[in-house]
Amino acid sequence: MPRPFKNRRITGFFSTDCYKPNGIPRAMLTEVELGVDELEALRLADLENLYQDIAAEKMGISRQTFGNIVKRARNKVADAIINGKVLRIVSQGFSYAEALRCCKSCGRIWRNPAAEPVPCPACGSGDWTIPNEAFGAAGFFRCGRKRMKGR
Repeated sequence: MPRPFKNRRITGFFSTDCYKPNGIPRAMLTEVELGVDELEALRLADLENLYQDIAAEKMGISRQTFGNIVKRARNKVADAIINGKVLRIVSQGFSYAEALRCCKSCGRIWRNPAAEPVPCPACGSGDWTIPNEAFGAAGFFRCGRKRMKGR
């Protein structure tokens, strides 16, 4: 019997859930699915240039698991870029390091580590929601409102 899946902490905000080659309709392309944990591993290893042991600690997993995740992610990204495939970001059961809130009035997303009910820092509205899976493949960054330019 395999070991149970250990939740991984995701702290990054990702602005989109799909990348594709320009000028080719998505329906004509094959897809490669990249998990949010794989994207987070790429962000920590390649964008923030963290050592694997430090990055693994941030995600709440072992160094060996982190190494396997980042290797798998790099393979998928290379396949999508070189072979002209759609790279689709998919989320699973992950625990996000800080509670996120999304204002229903202005669409602002902010972190609320205390997870207490606080008004929106942009407009002061008390009408907010918790972003969740219902709003897209990488739904933790969406709250149902159309994303405003410049946010």
